[in-house]
Amino acid sequence: MERTDHILIVDDDAEIRTLLQRYLEKNGLRATAVADGRAMRQALDRGAFDLVVLDVMLPGDDGFTLCRELRARSDIPIVMLTARGEEMDRVVGLEMGADDYVPKPFSARELLARIKVILRRARSLPRNLQPEEERSIRFGGWTLDTVHRHLVSPTGVITPIGGAEYRLLRIFVEHPNRVLTRDQLVELTQGREADALDRSIDVQVSRLRRRLGDHADEAVMIKTVRGEGYVLTVPVEKEGA
Repeated sequence: MERTDHILIVDDDAEIRTLLQRYLEKNGLRATAVADGRAMRQALDRGAFDLVVLDVMLPGDDGFTLCRELRARSDIPIVMLTARGEEMDRVVGLEMGADDYVPKPFSARELLARIKVILRRARSLPRNLQPEEERSIRFGGWTLDTVHRHLVSPTGVITPIGGAEYRLLRIFVEHPNRVLTRDQLVELTQGREADALDRSIDVQVSRLRRRLGDHADEAVMIKTVRGEGYVLTVPVEKEGA
């Protein structure tokens, strides 16, 4: 029998929790709803979940803090709910490792569609994105360990990398010397259509460059192609298991 995906909803609004839980269950998913970070941790300790729907505005630890905590302990997909829908909230959420965001007020139908896209992507990554295909990837003096998900600098310093940054870097090293448009990067890393006014992918590229010491004004690894997108210009070497 096919396993039913289990969604964890974290929102302090009881009406929203009830609405989402009932709607997701009506559409063939399992759903558990909790009100805060403490209850979220307890739920995660008790059982396995396939995706977390996480509100930004929560009592105690806010959604950004919980997103960072989740990403440090697992690769579980995260969809963030933001009351204001401001671009900075979206950017911060994605930088913390969220897979997508939905501004409030939102349509339960749209949220369900986004959840299904993310779950489908998580289970249907191309073979060249599966971590078991290669244990390490070397580029520009850096090494990406795909098993332990950390970066090793040219001087040997080990730095954990996860969430949006990891997915973005994987896309670049899997497509070296190929110009990738912003729309392509959004679709490949976040599984959604790009908003023409959404510049979050630029922020993520800038953050990744800083991590790699590849500054935008004199980038040597991830270069900007004006009017098109970005390209990784250094050689890439892969080592298998």
